[in-house]
Amino acid sequence: MRTRLIVAGALASAAVLAGCQSVVDGTATRAGDATFTEPDFPTPRPTRPSSPAPSTPASPAPSGPARPGGEVLRPQGGYVFIETKSGKTRCQLDAQEVGCESAFSNAPEVDGLPANGVRINADGELQWVLGNLGAIPAVTLDYRTYSAVGWTIEADEMGTRFTNDRTGHGMVIAVEGVEAF
Repeated sequence: MRTRLIVAGALASAAVLAGCQSVVDGTATRAGDATFTEPDFPTPRPTRPSSPAPSTPASPAPSGPARPGGEVLRPQGGYVFIETKSGKTRCQLDAQEVGCESAFSNAPEVDGLPANGVRINADGELQWVLGNLGAIPAVTLDYRTYSAVGWTIEADEMGTRFTNDRTGHGMVIAVEGVEAF
């Protein structure tokens, strides 16, 4: 009798555990929301002194190597999180790469959907991606030069330029497109 109870208990346990699978096969897809808007979660933002807006239009991002320097943005857990002054682009940087999300006006398709993200590594290898940075504690940039985790960031009205200080590779990103160098 005791053996029967043990076997019955083992079979019941196996049946219960078989129903507790957490793996779902398939490809993640988005419902018909083409706005690419993010959920509205309160996000704590680090404070920094604000400066007045420039009185003359900013010049386009320089095409030569970055000028190291500018305001230093301190990492949180190895990452620096930024948002452009327009609020249209958000990025996370670490020593190896920069990843940004934006509602690009002419992005290539990734897995049948328009890419909403792009990342570039320190060697200049660019990849379009689908993704969401979530509720990151982003610092809003002004139109000037910054330094963060080995990257120089030059922000102006035409776009934001990220240059790796060690390799000189990077990208210029704007809603209209991305250019790697």
